[in-house]
Amino acid sequence: MSLTKEDLLRHGFTLIAAAALIAGLTSNATAAEGDGAALAAKYSCNVCHAVDHKVVGPGFRDVAKKYTGDASAPAKLAAKIKSGGSDMWGATLMPPNDVSDADTNSLIAWILSQDTEATAPYFEKK
Repeated sequence: MSLTKEDLLRHGFTLIAAAALIAGLTSNATAAEGDGAALAAKYSCNVCHAVDHKVVGPGFRDVAKKYTGDASAPAKLAAKIKSGGSDMWGATLMPPNDVSDADTNSLIAWILSQDTEATAPYFEKK
């Protein structure tokens, strides 16, 4: 059986959605208003994104770096969070997310505030 690109995207989306659902059900993070890291956990953003490296989607620092100096970045990111899509960072589909406007704005502010010059600490031993 041969799978088309559309089949792969559809099955990939199903796996991502299932992982997000499982992560959301098992997450006991509490999101205080304005706490971007807690909001990323609350909405299962961490299933596909990390702060400092690519998981399925880009790392939040890479997103911040891409949009440095772009005054339209908040609107672009809000549309991507709400509607999902692909092709911005490759063919992998980001599913649409049901995030309140206030939480969307807080997430975007947190993402854009990431230190784009920081090194990835996940290789360092503590």
